[in-house]
Amino acid sequence: MEIFKYMETEDYEQLVICQDKTSGLKAIIAIHDTTLGPALGGTRMWTYASEAEAIEDALRLAKGMTYKNAAAGLNLGGGKTVIIGNPKTDKNDEMFRAFGRFIEGLNGRYITAEDVGTTEEDMDLIHLETDYVTGVSAEFGSSGNPSPVTAFGVYKGMKAAAKEAFGSDSLEGKTVAVQGVGNVAYKLCQYLHEEGAKLIVTDINKEAVQRAVDAFGATAVGIDEIYSQDADIFAPCALGAIINDETIPQLKVKVIAGSANNQLKNPEHGDMIHEMGIVYAPDYVINSGGVINVADELAGYNRERAMKRVAGIYDTIEKIFEISKRDNIPTYVAADRLAEERIARVAKSRSQFLQNEKSVLSRRK
Repeated sequence: MEIFKYMETEDYEQLVICQDKTSGLKAIIAIHDTTLGPALGGTRMWTYASEAEAIEDALRLAKGMTYKNAAAGLNLGGGKTVIIGNPKTDKNDEMFRAFGRFIEGLNGRYITAEDVGTTEEDMDLIHLETDYVTGVSAEFGSSGNPSPVTAFGVYKGMKAAAKEAFGSDSLEGKTVAVQGVGNVAYKLCQYLHEEGAKLIVTDINKEAVQRAVDAFGATAVGIDEIYSQDADIFAPCALGAIINDETIPQLKVKVIAGSANNQLKNPEHGDMIHEMGIVYAPDYVINSGGVINVADELAGYNRERAMKRVAGIYDTIEKIFEISKRDNIPTYVAADRLAEERIARVAKSRSQFLQNEKSVLSRRK
């Protein structure tokens, strides 16, 4: 790949290649945009087929974090790290300590956190070398397991979507089809059950399904049957790319709102559900409770403050619906526009400040 051309096209700021022979560390830190503040994004460890694939993934994920953090109202930019290697066999303490030293060398431009293939223990090792890390153990001021907080944000976002679709944000009596019943989705099901919603669930893990059936009286269906259920709301909480040519014709719901990442297989699928009149809560906004929560650690974690900010996802989803109607665009595009407009306002304000400062200096001369 032509790295500089790729970076110029999407206006990336920095790409850092990190290597430590002793530990076997091969890491790529991508910083997309720091207009709003230092870049925050997790560290992913994965067995990539090639170095080019790893670089492209880091760049793509970093841009996604810019939009996620901006839409969430955080004063943080977007960044991401990928470590090339098998998280089950290639980890060692020296690797993460070495990586922590690379982060420290960026002097606060990038702050990391957990992601696919990394753990709280890995963050603790990074923390031995730098303070620019979140998601560490509780004794270091961590916010703990992010799943319940993410679920709370999804619940709030779903209520905002229900209000848009049905005229009321009450979920009592609504039927919600939940795809995947992992840690986040299980807690989401609890919120929905407590409000009086009816649950239909599916998961490749039969034990997870049975747990939801026993705890919440959910109805279990097959993996491929979840899309065609007579439900009010579809909550994708497992795989990405599940809104596609095959699944869209099966949907009978009025709302799509769930925690899964990258729910739209392609942008045109967002256009399709918009034309069908389905209210879609963009995934990177509705599932931003986790990043909002860990971002609060940077100010000294306060759970009450963090949860209040996560509850604000309701208002953010409403703003996205307003932009969608204002500009006659699908909500997935409106979410991007919300993020871009916020970044542009801050950039303009910063530019104006610099112009004023230059003007003052020229007068002094």
